[in-house]
Amino acid sequence: MALKTTVKEMVAAANEEIRTIPVEEAKGMLGDDNTVFVDIRDVRELERDGMIPGAMHAPRGMLEFWVDPESPYHKEVFASGKTFVFYCASAWRSALATKAVQDMGLEPVAHIEGGFGGWKKADGPVGEKPSKKG
Repeated sequence: MALKTTVKEMVAAANEEIRTIPVEEAKGMLGDDNTVFVDIRDVRELERDGMIPGAMHAPRGMLEFWVDPESPYHKEVFASGKTFVFYCASAWRSALATKAVQDMGLEPVAHIEGGFGGWKKADGPVGEKPSKKG
C-alpha cells in the first residue's frame, strides 16, 4: 500500500509550524507556575520510565477532547492561559500533538526537542508516575 504522506513527512511538516524548545530551555521552565508540562505518552511508558516531575498526563488519544471547551471531556487546565509544553518519548507524537492543539487555537504551545529521551539524556529530573490512590 502506498501512503500519500508518511509519518516522517507529517512530523517534519508539523515541526515547520510549531515551536520546539531545546531541553536546556525546557529544564529552565520546570517549576514555573505559568508553564504546564504535558506528557502524552501511553500510561505504560510513564509507569516504566517515569515522567517529568509535576507534568500532567494527557493521553494522546484524548488530548484534543481535553483541550476543546465544547467537549464533554474538557479539562479546565487547558483554558488557563498558561504555556503548554508537550512531550513524548522521542518528539514525534508530541510534534503532531502540538501542531493539532495549535491548529485548534491553544496557545502558547511548544514541545521538547528530543522528547523524554532527550530530557533524560540531558540529566533532566525524572519522577515516578503519580499514583491514583487517595
